[in-house]
Amino acid sequence: MKAAIYCRLSEEDRNKQCETDDSGSIRNQKAMLMQYAAGQGWEIYHIYSDDDYTGSDRRRPEFNRLLADAKAHKFDIVLCKTQSRFTRELELVEKYIHGLFPIWGIRFVSIVDNADTANKGNKKSRQINGLVNEWYLEDMSDNIRSVLTSRRRNGYHIGAFALYGYQKDPDQKGHLIIDEEAAAVVREVFTLFAQGCGKTAIARMLNDRGIPNPTEYKRQHGLRYKQPKTKNSTLWKYFAIADMLENEIYIGNMVQGKYGSVSYKTKQSKPRPKSEWYRVENTHEPIIDRALWNRVQALLAQKAKPFAAGTIGLFARKARCASCGYTLRSSVTNGRRYLQCPNRHVAKDACTGAFISVDKLEGLVIDELNRLAAEYLDKDELERSVEFCDGLSAQRSRLLSDIAAYEKKAAEYAKGLRELYLDKVRGLLSEGDYIELSHDFTAERDRLEQMIADAQRQLNEIEERQAAGDNRRELIEQYTHLTHLTRPIVETLIDYISVGRRIPGTKDVPIEIHWSF
Repeated sequence: MKAAIYCRLSEEDRNKQCETDDSGSIRNQKAMLMQYAAGQGWEIYHIYSDDDYTGSDRRRPEFNRLLADAKAHKFDIVLCKTQSRFTRELELVEKYIHGLFPIWGIRFVSIVDNADTANKGNKKSRQINGLVNEWYLEDMSDNIRSVLTSRRRNGYHIGAFALYGYQKDPDQKGHLIIDEEAAAVVREVFTLFAQGCGKTAIARMLNDRGIPNPTEYKRQHGLRYKQPKTKNSTLWKYFAIADMLENEIYIGNMVQGKYGSVSYKTKQSKPRPKSEWYRVENTHEPIIDRALWNRVQALLAQKAKPFAAGTIGLFARKARCASCGYTLRSSVTNGRRYLQCPNRHVAKDACTGAFISVDKLEGLVIDELNRLAAEYLDKDELERSVEFCDGLSAQRSRLLSDIAAYEKKAAEYAKGLRELYLDKVRGLLSEGDYIELSHDFTAERDRLEQMIADAQRQLNEIEERQAAGDNRRELIEQYTHLTHLTRPIVETLIDYISVGRRIPGTKDVPIEIHWSF
């Protein structure tokens, strides 16, 4: 029998001699598991080790390599110190330990808590361990969140990166000190804007002088920074100037909590309403004095907006520059609305530039829509040419798979409840233990049944949409002979539009429409 050993440590090890060393705890886990495997007469296939990863992190590199090798059946046994070393998520316990591992012919063994899938009698204990570990994750997340909330309310900086113009104080945790080299640029930006310079003009001035943008500055100085995801990442942009001019941290106020996590199970975050931000005044030395700040804020408030308050542009977030890929920004000149690349004026050779009026782009899109509609309708090939329901079919398949998985889990919990009752009747469980365990099983079963009901409701809606989508001719005829576009039409039909540079000597602007259907 070949055994794969999996070790994990979630806390940063202070005893490492260097970053590439395994921690003392990892070495102890390896020694314990190797000794156990030798005692069982198992051959060790490989030792998979994830250091400094939490049990809820699904992106663990060695963990995922272990799963891939298990699927390929390169070994027969997964051996861990405890079940929580493998995962702290009940969902993954059910998915792998009780689901896929048996299908792949893999036995799971953890020696401290006696989990062994070869012993069917301890499945309930493995599930209970999974529940306990899941509760641990949630409690730990709540505890960490409460600590961070307290520090935010007290004005301590808790972010991974200091705002451009500041550095983290090495002598006082959670305190910011001024980085004079960057702060000089911040003061210049505020001064230039107060003197009447526009945000794009300021960005171009900085780029022409070769001043690195905040990300590039931090990289050059060995400071922590967020890795950029776009081209031209070393240039100053309109939005960098705009964000800087509105950030209260530059006047000594600590403002945090603009984004909040979606769940303790994911690293995704979402914007929070301004009323829920944490704002504490006078927590650190300001870079911008109040007089200059107030003057800038007054100018920002006076700036005309391209669209009326509460409305959204016709092609907002839909039009992109064909040269650099950036989303086009709207502007108004002499009452006409235009879309242009934000990189168009920020630096020489930064981008060939995309520029088009909203009216012209609307006309081009309408012409193409009418051409497509007439072509498909005239040739009576609408049903074969336009696939409206592909995305709905994929959603339907996913929901059916989810419902089947939820129903299987709910049935397991129902079976577990029956077995608990029999154990109580046989005297194997005390009344108190039965009440406590059955309450947990019942709560989890009820949660799954609610998830089944929600998924079924979504499934019914999709099937209704598919039924309506079968008559594709009627759907496309809604958009035949259009004379103008609306935002709902753009949202429904267009994924994005790539806009190029005007062809020299003509008024033609090349565009490429990427439809949603």
